[in-house]
Parts: sequence; C-alpha cells; structure tokens
Amino acid sequence: MRTVRLSCLMSLLLGAAAAHAAAPDAPPTGDELNRTIAALDTKVFDAYNTCDMTTFGTFFSADVEFYHDKGGLMTGRDAVVDATRRNICHKVKRELVGTLEVYPIKDYGAIEMGTHRFCKLDTGKCEGIGKFLHIWRYQNGQWQMTRVVSYDHHAIDSGK
Repeated sequence: MRTVRLSCLMSLLLGAAAAHAAAPDAPPTGDELNRTIAALDTKVFDAYNTCDMTTFGTFFSADVEFYHDKGGLMTGRDAVVDATRRNICHKVKRELVGTLEVYPIKDYGAIEMGTHRFCKLDTGKCEGIGKFLHIWRYQNGQWQMTRVVSYDHHAIDSGK
C-alpha cells in the first residue's frame, strides 16, 4: 500500500513538472515588461537606422499589418522590409521623442505607444514627427510585432 501511494505521488509530481516545463515562458510584467519593450524598440530602430534589413525583419510577424496615415495599409513582413529599404535606408533616421508607454495584453504580449521624429541624414534636420502604436506578440520565447499603427505625421515647425 505504501509503495502504491509513493508511486502515485511520484507520478503526480513528475506529471506536474512535465506540464510546467512544456508550458511556454510567460512574458515579463511590470517594470520588466517596460524595460523589455524599450530594449526591443531600441533594437528594431537601430536596425532601421543602420539599414540592417535582415535584423529589422526579424521583429515582424510574417503576417504583420502596418497602418500608416500617409501611406495606407501594408501587409506582410517582406512588404514592410522592402518599403523600408526603398524609402528609408540612407535617407532618414528615426529618433524616439519622450518616453514610451507600455501596456500588457493578457496571454498575448504588449502594446507600445510613443512619439518619434524623423531626421534627414544629408542635412541632420529633424523635419517630421508622428505617433506610433505597436502590438507585440510574445510566442515561444520570441517577441514580434503583429500590428503597427503610425499616425499623426506632420512637419515639426508647421504644427498639425
């Protein structure tokens, strides 16, 4: 009887351990989530600013949707990377303005919101500013943007 109880207890413990090990890591929360998303923002836009399109592409899901107030809707990682290569590389750089706002999305990832400006590389002048919202998915230990909304773009000197 004692052996049967011990066997049952061991089976329960091993089963619980296996279930825990099989579950994907949960995304960070609180200050750690804020730090994680801020670090991701830095990495994605370092790649953007240096035209490292291979690295840049890894931050987007294959089926990303990118909504831009001036450019419309773009779908798919390849389209986003190609448009960035054609329109951004060696022309402008992005700079974060102020601080990021980060909000968790239960069982999914996070929302990132902020303001950024765009500076011409040839003159160094920052002429455009806009707002952004990124939806980040955390899956299998990896963060990727699934939705990007870039809006309220306007010239810095002329107001809206």
